[in-house]
Amino acid sequence: MSNIAGKAYAMNVITPIRWYMTWINKLIFWIALKTPSTLKGLITLSLIHYARWVIIGRKQFPHLDKHQPKEDLHYAYMLFFSNFNGSWAQYVDSFTFAIPAGLDLFWKWNVRYPKSVPLTSFHSYIQFNQIQTDHYYNAYPMATANDIKSAKKVKAALLDFDTRYAAAKPEEFQKQYNKLLRELQHDLGTMQPLPIVSLADQAKGD
Repeated sequence: MSNIAGKAYAMNVITPIRWYMTWINKLIFWIALKTPSTLKGLITLSLIHYARWVIIGRKQFPHLDKHQPKEDLHYAYMLFFSNFNGSWAQYVDSFTFAIPAGLDLFWKWNVRYPKSVPLTSFHSYIQFNQIQTDHYYNAYPMATANDIKSAKKVKAALLDFDTRYAAAKPEEFQKQYNKLLRELQHDLGTMQPLPIVSLADQAKGD
């Protein structure tokens, strides 16, 4: 299914921005990078794998062949792309609730941007400017962002356990192993398509 690879969804949104205002957006991005508190709400969203904004100047689009006509664009463009877990609506809503002021600041100079609140108009704006992701590779399709974090934690704990108790007596080994399981029980998830990997897979199963 377009945009989906396992439990992850890929979003690409490209919106026109007045070319003479791009320097302001770049300055805003720079300030946000230097002051992490600006994006604190975004960073706390565990469903996000990755998110990035990029300004593409009206004369910066690739020219791949001498026979390719050069575009005469009236606008520059802002590309936003992100990978996340959950549904499209959950993600957009979470984004709005996490950094509403930040979204309005980043998209302020974009053509016909309606502001992040109310949600209905913001949803319509994102849908209208979203580009479908037809080819999407996901290294761990059955894992969420939290699954990956948990797997790293479990691996580190097991390596440490092996170093400490590999030569321990059976009774001590069992005692420490049970303790380890109790400490890691919240990080031992299931790697399968829950609840639905994609509508296409669901239909195929029916």
